[in-house]
Amino acid sequence: MRDVKSLDQIIQATIEAVEKGYEQINSIAHSSRQQKEELLTKLVNHKAEILEVQAEVERLEKEEQSAGLHLAEVSRNFFVYSEQEIQAAFEDAQHTQVQLQMMREREAQLWQQREQLEKMLGRAGETEEKADKLFSQVGMALNLLSGSLQGVTVKLEEMQLRQQLSLRIIKAQEEERSRVAREIHDGPAQTMANVVLRAEICEKLMDLQPDKVRQELKDLKEMVKESLQEVRKIIFNLRPMALDDLGVVPTLRRFISELQKRDNMSIELSVDGNEEQRLPPALEVAIFRIVQEALNNVYKHAGACHTIIRLSLKPHKVGIVIRDNGCGFDAGNILNRSGKDKFGLLGMKERAELLAGSLSVSTAPGRGTEIKVTIPLKE
Repeated sequence: MRDVKSLDQIIQATIEAVEKGYEQINSIAHSSRQQKEELLTKLVNHKAEILEVQAEVERLEKEEQSAGLHLAEVSRNFFVYSEQEIQAAFEDAQHTQVQLQMMREREAQLWQQREQLEKMLGRAGETEEKADKLFSQVGMALNLLSGSLQGVTVKLEEMQLRQQLSLRIIKAQEEERSRVAREIHDGPAQTMANVVLRAEICEKLMDLQPDKVRQELKDLKEMVKESLQEVRKIIFNLRPMALDDLGVVPTLRRFISELQKRDNMSIELSVDGNEEQRLPPALEVAIFRIVQEALNNVYKHAGACHTIIRLSLKPHKVGIVIRDNGCGFDAGNILNRSGKDKFGLLGMKERAELLAGSLSVSTAPGRGTEIKVTIPLKE
């Protein structure tokens, strides 16, 4: 009992410290959010000013061209125009050039300031995201610490395991978000920025070079198509829509077909049971992700030329066997080490175990790899 009371005092002191940090993190997140909104407002106003300056530059360019033509006309026919008229034409052209140069310098300054604002906005967004993430994690820890201490000596190990699982889930979510963010930033986001730039070019060339505009629009159309394909790929990796509409077997067949086209890999899928049978959504997702991760391993690490997948749909259990003729590896070191799970085997194993199933790996260097998964079906 003394140990429990001591633990209660320690936890209470910890709760107070965590609550204080919790409020401080919330304050940081709030300040970062407010700063981000202010910077965003400034950036919007800045972009509007850039557009105004660009319009003024275009107007002055036309005015400069017109003044230059007038000056050339006056210079060619100096005997027709008076000395005052020639002087006025020269001064007008010079004045227009000076204004244009000043406005171009202003445009360059505005673009530099915009870049700085965007960097500041990005840093504020990162701070806000980190603070929100930490706020959520500390809130979870605070909720765990604030719970009842009844039976704490019995449940301490269970709480630790749950905390580890929660942290693993959070880590997996953040890694997935980071991956999606990188894919969007490196793919569709870059393409969309390029589309905007090319569209601006088309606007400027519309009256000057209509034939070139046609080619630009054609290239623009291809860029949008490529971006759409990348977005669809990202959506499929997040959650294949066919999984909800058609079920796990048709989705696997479609995924394997696309994988073979892209990577020129020989993959054989056989199904023992009713292919149209629908399983619980969580089980269908688990089956698809396990097969997906296994095939990704084959493509990235195994160096295999042929892979066989056997899917067994029995009344009371689901079985999956994935076998390749690749280089194999030392499964014991991978599954037992505490470092990074290079092959995603721990994630696959946890998916199966969360559904009361099991996963086993049979492999060795130079012998290929066989993964067996069994998941029971409950009423």
